[in-house]
Amino acid sequence: MGILLPFTRITRLGKLGLLLVLLQLLAACASGPQTSRSPVNPLNVKVSGSVNRDFTQAVAYLEGERYPEAIELLQSVVEREQRLSAPYVNLGIAYYRTGDEKHAEESFLEALRAAPLDPVASNELGVLYRRQGRFDEAKVTYAKSLQLHPDNPPLIKNLGILCDLYLRDASCALAQFERYLKVRPDDAKVSIWVTDLKRRVN
Repeated sequence: MGILLPFTRITRLGKLGLLLVLLQLLAACASGPQTSRSPVNPLNVKVSGSVNRDFTQAVAYLEGERYPEAIELLQSVVEREQRLSAPYVNLGIAYYRTGDEKHAEESFLEALRAAPLDPVASNELGVLYRRQGRFDEAKVTYAKSLQLHPDNPPLIKNLGILCDLYLRDASCALAQFERYLKVRPDDAKVSIWVTDLKRRVN
C-alpha cells in the first residue's frame, strides 16, 4: 500500500546554487516554487515508499552535483510514477547540467504533460528556449503559464528579461518589471531596471 509523503523539488531559480523546496505530492498540477507562495490545485496522491526514497536520494545527488547518478535514479522514479511533475523537472535540470539539452527539453515537456502550465517546469523550459535562441517559444511558454500563475515572480522576471535583452521590446520589459515589483517591491536591482526602461520608452 502506498504512503503519503512529502516530495522535494530542486530548482536553480531565484538564488545562486541549489534551492530545495519542500512540497506535497501533487497529481494534476504540482505546486509552484517556494517563491510563488501559492500551490496550484494540490491533490495528495499515494506513492510507494521506494519512489519517495529514491526521489529524495536523487535530490541529494543533485545537491552534490552527481548528475549521472541523479539521472539514473530519476529515470527509475519516472518509470514508476508518471503523475507528478517534480521528478521530470529535476531530471531536466540534471540533463541540462550535463550539457544534454535535448533530453532536458523532453523532461520539461513531460513535466508539463503531468502538470500543465506548472510554473517551475514552464520557467525552466522558457530559460532553456531562451538560451537556445528560441525566443518566441520562450515568450509563449512564459505567457501561457502566467495566465494561470499571474503573480509568479520567476516567470514575470524572466519574461521581462527576455523582452528587454533578447526581443528588444522595452515596453514589454517595462510592463513585466512593473508587474514584478508589485509582487517583489524590495528588489532594488529590478527597480533600477524600471527607471532605465522608463527613460528609454519615453
